[in-house]
Amino acid sequence: MKKILIVMSAAAGLAFAGCRPQNPDVPAVREFIRDNWHTTVQHCTADTATLIGLPYPYTVPTAGAMFREMYYWDTFFTNEGLVRDGHPELAKGNTDNLLYMVRRFGKVYNGSRTYYEARSQTPYLSMMVDRIYRLTGDKQWLADAYQTLKEEYGFWMRERLTPTGLNRYGSSASDALVDEFLVTGGKRLGTDLFDKGYTPERLHKLGLDFVAEAESGWDFNPRYDRRCADFCPLDLNANLFMYEVNFARFAQELGRTDEIREWIAKAELRRARILQYCYDPEAKQFYDYDYVNGRRSDVLSGAVFALLYSGAVPREYAGDIVQALVRLEFPYGIAACEDKPYDYPYQWSYPNTWPPVCFYAVMGLARYGYGKEAERIAVKWMKAVTESFKTTGNLWEKYNAETGTTDVSNEYEMPAMLGWTAGTFICLDDYLAGEMQPDPLPSEYMSY
Repeated sequence: MKKILIVMSAAAGLAFAGCRPQNPDVPAVREFIRDNWHTTVQHCTADTATLIGLPYPYTVPTAGAMFREMYYWDTFFTNEGLVRDGHPELAKGNTDNLLYMVRRFGKVYNGSRTYYEARSQTPYLSMMVDRIYRLTGDKQWLADAYQTLKEEYGFWMRERLTPTGLNRYGSSASDALVDEFLVTGGKRLGTDLFDKGYTPERLHKLGLDFVAEAESGWDFNPRYDRRCADFCPLDLNANLFMYEVNFARFAQELGRTDEIREWIAKAELRRARILQYCYDPEAKQFYDYDYVNGRRSDVLSGAVFALLYSGAVPREYAGDIVQALVRLEFPYGIAACEDKPYDYPYQWSYPNTWPPVCFYAVMGLARYGYGKEAERIAVKWMKAVTESFKTTGNLWEKYNAETGTTDVSNEYEMPAMLGWTAGTFICLDDYLAGEMQPDPLPSEYMSY
């Protein structure tokens, strides 16, 4: 067996920039973040009404009245900022709380509320564990976390597997929850879905797909033609690829050599399936795959950059993904989806630019050696944050990629945000300063 090159973080796969472009407004935002992390810390150890008790203090996305519980995928980006901003204990507590959820429920809920029990969210927990282990070197903690992560991975492979071998989003929603989503989903999209003449069966399927889309975290977007559960998403499968690579690293770190080959084989198989189903050789681009109808989505989204961040594609495909910038890059960052006519004004689409999308676009481009492009996107998105901060005194959930303002497509009143906006801002600033180093790509150590 060829020795695996261990660099203990796929989540830290960041290329070296080394020259921070001058933006005189960055220090004020960094100071604001440092001064306000504490406003997002909650601690509730006992189940209270719908709130799930968690053993350690945790961060919520905002200090405002909205989102007062812990959320799954938000926490990854928050943790990256907390670690770099001198709060590793909070990041570890967040991670331990999510591990607790898996041990208690068999998965991480969308958020720490009982009404989220029917769905999870885009899986990032192995990346959070990876980050904490790099900080602590605690092998017993890693061993316990690894066992729990395998349980979470099992949820995705049992409950969200398609005949292609790739995974999808879904839910175990009750009829009542489906009906609730039909009402709230319609309101968010500005329509009455019960007034469309749909059959009861069509309405029920639409409601289930709304819940599945909420599990993706991209609620709502045009990528899936409102049939989210029928698609194998790029970002979900990129993240599960990263899980498999991380598991191989964890197994070697723990001396479990019999498990290393198993996880590498799973990662290589997932990579092959992503190439088989999601890559369009004529368009030379990657799209979400509609496994029910056997065709790819016709919507190009910023999720394509998750393939670079995770290292899920061989180097020879990276240039094709970079070409997505032609349709997704704007003066203030990466739009969630390309600008084209859609049936509804989705918030996870043009003109909105979201912190997670810019995070893995910048870090993914950097990981494959596209430093100029990565730096350019980082500068653009950070400029949106700093310019808006000067006029509003706050950070926000999302921004307008064309104008850099908070004049965005909304499905609800947009909250001021710390969470993933702060975490992404810190990481991109540190990347531009050359304070992050690259990991090798998985393709450089996955062969045997």
